[in-house]
Amino acid sequence: MKYAVITFGCRVNQADSLGFEEELIARGGVATSPTEADLVVVNTCSVTATSDQGARQTIRRVARDNPDAQIVVTGCYATRQPEEVAALPNVVRVVANGDKPRLIPLIAGVDDGPCGGAIEPGVAGRTAYTLRAQTGCAEPCSYCIIPSTRGRPRSTPIALLLREVDRVVAAGFKEIALTGVHLGSYGRDLDAPASLVDLLRALDGRAEALDGRAEALHYNDRTSSAGLQACHGSVLFRISSLEPMDCTRELVDLVAASGSFAPHFHLPLQHASDRLLAAMRRPYTSDYYASLVDTIRARIPHVSIGTDVIVGFPGETDEDFEQLASYLERSPLTHVHVFPYSDRPGTVASTMHGKVHGSVIRTRAGRIRDIARRLTERFHDAQVGSTHRALTLEDGSLVVTGNYLKLRIPRGRARNEWVRVRVSSHHDGELLAG
Repeated sequence: MKYAVITFGCRVNQADSLGFEEELIARGGVATSPTEADLVVVNTCSVTATSDQGARQTIRRVARDNPDAQIVVTGCYATRQPEEVAALPNVVRVVANGDKPRLIPLIAGVDDGPCGGAIEPGVAGRTAYTLRAQTGCAEPCSYCIIPSTRGRPRSTPIALLLREVDRVVAAGFKEIALTGVHLGSYGRDLDAPASLVDLLRALDGRAEALDGRAEALHYNDRTSSAGLQACHGSVLFRISSLEPMDCTRELVDLVAASGSFAPHFHLPLQHASDRLLAAMRRPYTSDYYASLVDTIRARIPHVSIGTDVIVGFPGETDEDFEQLASYLERSPLTHVHVFPYSDRPGTVASTMHGKVHGSVIRTRAGRIRDIARRLTERFHDAQVGSTHRALTLEDGSLVVTGNYLKLRIPRGRARNEWVRVRVSSHHDGELLAG
């Protein structure tokens, strides 16, 4: 069977899709393009109206270009509007988020027994492995539909996550992105409650143990060089999006002191007006957020810090917007994702008064994107001349550093190798020995 998986949205969806790919490969599936596939799985997002529209357009395009394809749709849009999704062309099954773990067995015509290969770096075009630590969210953000599509928070126990780390490192993965719908709530729902810091400490210890095992094997000459490369000095964990109130000083200190974690944070701000933060039901102030990112910058000088902001939230005045623009201009942030506000039926924000006109939202979003470009350029300027360990991507001529610089290097390396690079320009790196 030939298959294709199309993924929209967050890293949690990416982790889910990686699981689909692994199951399909194990059952003898062969990855191909959507135009050639017998089965196309579309993993949707529903964070904005644009997300829904993008999924619909993709499904219609697949059905037009490949009329024989069976299309299975899952994800947040499929969970929120299953009847609307089911009416789209060639859709043979709609699978809610809660049934994602059973998606592949639910599909008619897929054999029950494993008969294919194992997952490895490069599947779905991804070099890093996305490890989902939890799903679900109970935060009451007034603009967000995701708690109703993902359900209550549910965490995977630490022991099971460590077992998964061992498995994917043995398969050759060198970077693991740790993700969750509300990652900072990790462990609160477990029978034996834990915290995200508990999980990070366990991952740090597992990385050290893998390195120690590799050193011992090397000393005793009991393994091949390929086996050593799979674990020695190779496991880097990248922490995906964290809510500001969950990014504690203890967590920052752990990342700063350990070589197991990428110096990279993504901390959604959403707005710098305290009045709008309260209307959004965000449980922090702009001063708290500014102090947090200043602390991170002081502790980890080369760190990259990304954020999300919403422009045009109901009731946003010119003064509110200027507070956002002014803070971003002077902040140590390095990447900004700009989300023009759009109503999500079923959210509190969709019923609020004071809606901002679309043309005003577009103008404001454009200005924030200009600021975002300057912040990123400033960060890249500051990194020129610095040296980093980096992982090769794609055909080996692109690398990503721990602090999320993507640089072109001379050809000659394979995908998924650790290299040392000196940043020579905004987009280029120089290979160094060792």
